[in-house]
Amino acid sequence: MGFTEVAATRRSVHQYSDDPIDRSTLDTIFETATLAPSGYNLQPWEFLVLRDDETKTALKEVASGQEHVVDADTAVVILGNTDPMAHAETVFDDWLAKEYIPNEDVRDTLLDNVEAMAGMSEAERRVWTTRSSALAAMTLMYAAWEHGVASCPMEGFDDDALVQTFDIPDGYEPVMIVTLGYPDEEASDIENERKGRRPIENVVHYESFDPSAETTLETPDIGG
Repeated sequence: MGFTEVAATRRSVHQYSDDPIDRSTLDTIFETATLAPSGYNLQPWEFLVLRDDETKTALKEVASGQEHVVDADTAVVILGNTDPMAHAETVFDDWLAKEYIPNEDVRDTLLDNVEAMAGMSEAERRVWTTRSSALAAMTLMYAAWEHGVASCPMEGFDDDALVQTFDIPDGYEPVMIVTLGYPDEEASDIENERKGRRPIENVVHYESFDPSAETTLETPDIGG
């Protein structure tokens, strides 16, 4: 599938088949997800991948009892590292080696810039990591669908209980849960007509922002 078709046909699926996702397919999906952009290319995301019945059941208990957590072959907890310095030296050494930057002085300046970011408030660092980690989560879902693996993003979970249940260290923000699995053949999520989307006339504002546009919905005619 081309990207437009992937984006147009991907749905949030709650009904999954019993067909397992093989590990090589999952690894390919995650490798693609790591290509997502992030500020300074700091890549603050981590993926906690749950496939065993025991761990998925534990996740279900902190996710409002949502059944598709255990029905899906795989549940992924997207975690964001709230420390901007966590990977900064490695990232900027890579920039220097590949001549994205000319010398070590520029590298050191970049490190100083990121170290200043590390001084942000806890709330600001949580927002920072969520922005980049959410991009990785969306890339993960598109990458999965390219392989025929359906997904569903979930925000209905208890952050504190999740952190405690899975012994997540301090400094990591649970951003969302994504379920992955091959869709059931009769999954209404895919078979039904796509839910309406606000048209570009409602959401695109050229040169100045006008929030007064009337809300309407339509089915986009894209993706073939």
